[in-house]
Amino acid sequence: MTISADAAAIHALLPQTQCTRCGYQGCKPYAEAIANAQAPINRCPPGGAATIDRLARLLDRDVLPLDPECGREGPAVVAIIDESRCIGCARCLPPCPVDAIVGAQRQMHVVLTDLCTGCELCIVPCPVDCITLVPRGSLASASPEPLAAVNLERFDTHEARRHERERERLRVLIERKKRATRASA
Repeated sequence: MTISADAAAIHALLPQTQCTRCGYQGCKPYAEAIANAQAPINRCPPGGAATIDRLARLLDRDVLPLDPECGREGPAVVAIIDESRCIGCARCLPPCPVDAIVGAQRQMHVVLTDLCTGCELCIVPCPVDCITLVPRGSLASASPEPLAAVNLERFDTHEARRHERERERLRVLIERKKRATRASA
């Protein structure tokens, strides 16, 4: 899918956390909506006032305050998993848009805080509420926020892997249906 020049320039200004707090399924769809005048420029809490200002300058629009329905601007956060409560269900793995959580079924999971965008998407699927968000700066070995380009590269890799798994799942399903049809004929 190609992206218009305006949408590409908008997309380049977004933090690439892929958090969906803007109401879109990632930064690219939000950028396209802004470019098509279907969304305002003030719906990105992770980017906050700085991103709104850059978008306003790029698009020659008025600066708007962050839409409170999308969340609040705040310090960069990372997800932390409480090891004593994690049951290894692996439900937190698929929603992480940058694959910053590692672990296996029935094993304790760990957040790679250097890669975590603080998107919050891992929190809701956790059945035991063992994932919390903490300010990045509060970590003993705090790392800087990942660069938007790194976030985007990791998201693209995550999405490619997800699409490949879906294609393989559909291929297996079609093959099973063909075998079932031949067996019943």
